[in-house]
Amino acid sequence: MPTQFSFDNDKSLENIMVAVIEAQDAAWEPYSFEQVFQDELQRCLVLGESLVSPSRKKAVRDMLRYGSYKPAGRAKPSSEYLLQAMLEGDFPKVNYYVDAANLVSLAVGYPISIIDLDKAGSDLLLRRGRAGDAYIFNAGGQEIDVTDLLCVYRKAGTDWIPTANPVRDSMATKIFEGARNLLAVIYAPGGSEGADLPAAAERLAGVLKARAGRAAAEILKCE
Repeated sequence: MPTQFSFDNDKSLENIMVAVIEAQDAAWEPYSFEQVFQDELQRCLVLGESLVSPSRKKAVRDMLRYGSYKPAGRAKPSSEYLLQAMLEGDFPKVNYYVDAANLVSLAVGYPISIIDLDKAGSDLLLRRGRAGDAYIFNAGGQEIDVTDLLCVYRKAGTDWIPTANPVRDSMATKIFEGARNLLAVIYAPGGSEGADLPAAAERLAGVLKARAGRAAAEILKCE
């Protein structure tokens, strides 16, 4: 069943774009980060702090800033966390598909979620988190409160359940070895700071397609 990704009817989403990249029939062959991605990480290391401009960082933070949500500290966008981790020599290495998304996110400064579609289902909605909504984001059982945060919700029966956002994704739909059908969501601000979104989407689609049977990207905006 084709994935249905829609925007909530909310004026605060009008200056936000997303790229959705769906990958099908993911293969799980033996994988070495150093063999596949080390050169790209080294390129980013050479650029260091200058990899992402201050204006890009500000635009991405402003995209998340809404109501009670303040994108700073532990609540900052995941793209900023990846840059900090790289500079500290602690860039995460998870699996091929997550690593691919993380490297594109690092390079362009847009946060990216990647979820297991077979767990999330085909109906997805981008909205601001509802008051009190939260989910577990790591194996330690820690929760993130998504109130007012830009968030992808999945449909379960008649309910909408938060499952991914530009800060941390839910354990319920994270990508683990054996996942077959995946969806990456790249979050970008509108205007000039979102101009790199189509290139980032095609880049990630190409890397995912290298190990999946099919991968296609689409740019979506609030209508």
